[in-house]
This record gives sequence, structure tokens and C-alpha cells, in this order.
Amino acid sequence: MKFRRIIRHVLVGFLAVLILAGTIFSIVWWYFHPHFTRTEKITYAQRKGRDLQFDVIQPAHPNGAGVVVMVSGRWKSSGSGMDPLILAPLLRRGYTLFTVAHGSQPEFTVMEIFADVQLAVRHIRHHAGEHGVDPRRLAVTGGSSGGHLRLMLATRGDSGRSDATDPVERESSMLQAAAVFYPVTDLLNLGRSTENPGDGGPPKSFLKAFGPDSTNMPSWKVIGRDMSPIYHVSTNLPPVLILHGDADTLVPIEQSEWFVERAHAAGRTIQLINRPGKKHGWLTMLWDTRLFADWFDRHLPPKSTINPGLKSN
Repeated sequence: MKFRRIIRHVLVGFLAVLILAGTIFSIVWWYFHPHFTRTEKITYAQRKGRDLQFDVIQPAHPNGAGVVVMVSGRWKSSGSGMDPLILAPLLRRGYTLFTVAHGSQPEFTVMEIFADVQLAVRHIRHHAGEHGVDPRRLAVTGGSSGGHLRLMLATRGDSGRSDATDPVERESSMLQAAAVFYPVTDLLNLGRSTENPGDGGPPKSFLKAFGPDSTNMPSWKVIGRDMSPIYHVSTNLPPVLILHGDADTLVPIEQSEWFVERAHAAGRTIQLINRPGKKHGWLTMLWDTRLFADWFDRHLPPKSTINPGLKSN
């Protein structure tokens, strides 16, 4: 009888563990599979005979704000159809996502890519009302080269060309908040990066990405400065959140630390979160995007405080 009771307790305990594990799995699965609708392949520009496109991913309960997501790695983009699971916390908070694809290096230079993603922001802002988004409440997110492009947008956004014949070109490319993973911020000083050639030149694996003039050092100094967010920090910098692993050897955390120092010197709102022991990407990044949602909740301005200088439809 005693043996049977022990077996029964073991079975009951085992069943309880299974139920608990199943419940946790179900909750996690539910959280990372929010309901959404998707509008695919909206063309925002053409370059070199190719359509450049983005998708619009709208949550079940939109909050009227949008997040621009550059589908980018190594300054390459395979298309706008990214898996929304990656940014489920943003959808859960009601953010409409604009997943932007761009041309890939080396066919497209990083300079051309930046010009195109600026145009994508202008296009999104011009048509924001069609997607239920306030054009004055746009943020941006991404990582690595995508983080670089996002900080370029955050530091070099402009108010548009008032004399442009295309109304999209007259729109602002400025953003109201940014949250990024391990961005490249200073191409002229790659520090401890494994991509550092040791002579102040461009990243070793990306010579062609910056065009034929990148191997000419005087020309590179101009290109590298133009394409480095750290040299464009100003009092217009929106609030920025950065997550970076301190074991990253491709883009060392010093890249983020230098940018934070420059932003603090300019009196801007910025926060760097160090992920100890993490390299260039980590599994729990999916969960860390909750921090991005928190950041946008705090820093995307309510309608009553929006800068009237930004254009809307």
C-alpha cells in the first residue's frame, strides 16, 4: 500500500509538471502569435530597375503609432516579408509595423541604401493615414547594419524638400524614437572589431559596400564620416535605446558606448543596456523587444505635445 501511494504521488506530481509546462508553453506560444493583418509589397521607390518595397503589419488593436523596421543584415535585404513573431511585443502593444526592404550591397552602396530608407520613411509618413497611423508618431528599430541605418535615420533625418515636385519628397524623414540592437556607429574608428583593418579604412569584409572610392583613404574619410551616426548627433536626436552584448567581437559594445557619450554631451535622452556575455545576437532578443515597446510607450509623444513642424496628411 505504501509503495502504491508513493507511485500515485509520483504520477500526480509528474502530471502536475506536465500541466504546468503545457500551460507555460501555451502562454508563450499565444504571446508570440498575436493576431494581425498584413498588406504586402507596397512599392516606395525604384532603383536600378528594381522595386523597393515594404509590408504593413497591423495589430488587432492599433494604438495609432508606427514602427519602421529595416529588414537588413550586413547591409543586405532579402525582402520585406519578415516573420512578425520577432516583434510580437510591439504588435501586442498596438504598434503598426512597416517592414522595409532595401537594395543589397555590393550592387547598392550603403550611401544609396541610406537614401532609399529615408525615402521609405517619407513614403510611410505621406501615406500614414491610409494605415491608421499618426504620421507624427513614428519610431524605428533594428540591429547591427539595420541598427546602423536606424541611427542614421535618427541622426540625419530632415524636414524634406519644400521645392520637390513629388509630394513624398516634401515629407520629413525625422523620427520620434529609436530602439536598436548592437549598432555600428563609427566607421572611422572600428576599435576592437574583427572587421578593423588597422589603418582607419572601411570594414574589411565590406570594401565594395561603400563604392569604388572607399579604397582611397582621403575619399574614405569623407564617406566614413558621412555614414557614421556618431558624427551627426545633434539636439534633434530623438530618444534612443540601445541593447548591446559586451562579448560582441563583430560590433564591440564600445561602438554604442561612444555614441551614448556623444548623445549625453548633446543633452539628449539615451540609454544603453549591457547584456553581459552576449555576442552578436542572442536567443532572448525576442523577449528583449518588450523593452523596445516600453521605450516607445514612454517616448512617442502624445498628440497634445507633437511638434507641429512635422507634416501630416
